Amino acid sequence: MSTETIQFQGLRGELRRDQPMSWHVSWKAGGPAQRCFAPVDLEDLSNFLGQLPAAEPILFVGLGSNLLVREGGWPGTVILTHAASKRSRMEDGLLYAEAGVACPRVARFAADNNLGSAEFLTGIPGTVGGALAGNAGCYGGETWDIVERVVTINRHGQLRRRAREEFEFGYRHCELKADASSDGDEWFASAHFRLPEGHRDESRAIMQALLRKRRSTQPLQLPNAGSVFRNPAEGKTAAKLIQFCGLRGAERGGARVSEKHANFIVNPGGAASAADIEGLILQVQAEVEEKTEVRLVPEVHIVGEAA
Repeated sequence: MSTETIQFQGLRGELRRDQPMSWHVSWKAGGPAQRCFAPVDLEDLSNFLGQLPAAEPILFVGLGSNLLVREGGWPGTVILTHAASKRSRMEDGLLYAEAGVACPRVARFAADNNLGSAEFLTGIPGTVGGALAGNAGCYGGETWDIVERVVTINRHGQLRRRAREEFEFGYRHCELKADASSDGDEWFASAHFRLPEGHRDESRAIMQALLRKRRSTQPLQLPNAGSVFRNPAEGKTAAKLIQFCGLRGAERGGARVSEKHANFIVNPGGAASAADIEGLILQVQAEVEEKTEVRLVPEVHIVGEAA
């Protein structure tokens, strides 16, 4: 059954049709989603998911960083988790945050509560859900370094508490272990983080230093999606390989490899299409492999249908 014919019951969030994903991704480009739902909380999300057809394509989106939706759009439902974000809180000595909470917000909350080891989160331009799914990290820290346990939500809208030990994770990677029982697709709904005792002023100083470093080395004033490629296993950074190949400043349509940081692709005038950006990603990947024999693996997720 198409969701076009469903009369959803009891929704408190906002449901819209044919929503341009350029409004919801940090690259400011991309085709439309057939439906976008912005739940007000986990209960609202659970109610909505429970009414969707079993085969409905679902895409969870937080702040829209690390994501490109092709011009043909998303042939299903997009869940906008950031709309439902709540303030972080302490529970039984652990820091609790829902999937839609921005990572820098978690870092600030941890510092304000004299907790350490979360400062690196201030450098992640996404939400907790995305950070969990991709084991996001920067400046020597990774998300799963500090996870105690998580709650997931499935297609039926059922919440399930899962221990850290039920997941395999590594560099920009996280998935349920093969022997973990599952009823199908699951998405992160929230997490509890175990953090050591810290000092508010020291943490704030670290965070301010990280922010200064980001501003000085990354093109934050232009639409971008963060690092485009993972750093290769050989230990060389993607940015240095791209720069070595003379691709800094390379353009395709309205998209450009940043002169400030070669592992960023920017949309300076907001005129780049998703096809421009994807084409430039493929161009960079091909030229780096040809000249260095290193195949860069995209860190950004490219989804949806071609126009």
